Amino acid sequence: MSASRYLVPARDAEAEIEVKRSRFLATLKRVTAEDDARALVARLRKEHGDARHHCSAFVIGPPPRSVERSHDDGEPAGTAGAPMLEVLRGAEVSDVVVVVTRWFGGTLLGAGGLVRAYGDAVRSALAEAGTTPRERLREFEVALDHGVAGRVESELRQRGIAVLGAGYGTHTVLRLAISPSAEAALHATIAELTAGASAASCVGERWVET
Repeated sequence: MSASRYLVPARDAEAEIEVKRSRFLATLKRVTAEDDARALVARLRKEHGDARHHCSAFVIGPPPRSVERSHDDGEPAGTAGAPMLEVLRGAEVSDVVVVVTRWFGGTLLGAGGLVRAYGDAVRSALAEAGTTPRERLREFEVALDHGVAGRVESELRQRGIAVLGAGYGTHTVLRLAISPSAEAALHATIAELTAGASAASCVGERWVET
């Protein structure tokens, strides 16, 4: 069963930490496709060509069928990409890519030190970005007489129903978004506000940040 709600980064972010003179710059970005994640890695390789490593991890899509990838980029196996991915999993965040660019400081950190450093860099970037929920909502349309549309729209907003927009023709057509569990309440509300003259029709679903 697919999720109806998950977390995404609230914004793109950067964070830098230093461990024994090695610099770890974490660049975190919101993405919705693997190509976008790989494009960030390519861009940072070009921008920071003097760095030794550009390790990456990304999670895309709602659980449980999220796409997950990680890459150590020359660091010992399992010391960079995997711990970075574990931080993203632990935060239960998706639609995100993070690249940690490392400038070697001259001191070997060992496997444990690398795992901690790469993980800490991602945690710092996540703390800077924050998270926001993305919810799968059901989209409805309701046709209203022009004379009552303004009042009905205002009342719907006051009751916490998301009004996505309006179209105008022979009628005013409001586009609404609600969680599936609120569908029965929506129909009752529309019937109440229009004295049974209008009804809402489901036209699809969409992911909306709430």
